[in-house]
Amino acid sequence: MTAGVPAVPARDADEAAPLAPSARLLPSLAAVYRAQLSRARVARIPLLFVATFQSIGIMILMRGVVDGGSEARAVVAGSTVLVVAFVALNLLAQYFGQLRASGGLDHYATLPVPPAAVVLGAAGAYASFTVPGTLVTAVTGAVLFGLPLGHLWLLAAVVPLSGAALAGLGAALGLLAPRQELATLLGQLGMSAALLLGVLPAERMPAPIGWARDLLPSTYGVEALARAFDPHPDWAAVAVDLSVCGAVGVLSLAVATWAYRRAAVR
Repeated sequence: MTAGVPAVPARDADEAAPLAPSARLLPSLAAVYRAQLSRARVARIPLLFVATFQSIGIMILMRGVVDGGSEARAVVAGSTVLVVAFVALNLLAQYFGQLRASGGLDHYATLPVPPAAVVLGAAGAYASFTVPGTLVTAVTGAVLFGLPLGHLWLLAAVVPLSGAALAGLGAALGLLAPRQELATLLGQLGMSAALLLGVLPAERMPAPIGWARDLLPSTYGVEALARAFDPHPDWAAVAVDLSVCGAVGVLSLAVATWAYRRAAVR
């Protein structure tokens, strides 16, 4: 032993080093959100164009069937929210299905990041990615059908609330599906349901189909946005629709967080 240097007691071989404290929810959420948004911006821009052109094409086709009034408002609102469904539901279901199949969840499980931050960060990034497409679709539809543009600021509430509900559903489908191919199928079926039940006017649907429409999370976002195209919107009804959409979003994200914990420990 060198003179003047105090001896350092050796650590017992069986004594584990203390783990670093878990990161807090909000900083972890911000980090996951930025990472996912950067990834989506690079990989998903072509698909966003597809989603936007698809919705605009549907409105052009429906222009030959629907002249105006409540049916036109329903078509434009449904086509706008369909962009959210394509990205936040369909693509997110595929993403989490691929992440689970490739073992990517193991990477997140090793990080001191709360499960809610992973789910909320990915869902928020995919929902935010839909903003340009929804705005272009809503403005194009309003011009095409001669609807007023004065209340389109309501998109600032409709997009995040509908996006949260659909992204939570998409994440849950991707995490609970036993196979990646099934996650992809479920995501596409969910988007097809949003297309058929959201774009077509509700008054033209049979009663059983209308009940199924009421169960779709995006329906209430469609209803709120459709009211915004009215010259004199019923703001009380808009608030009720947005409240239901928000409640469904909280529930679906909670289910997705539970599904993430379940998939991560297997």
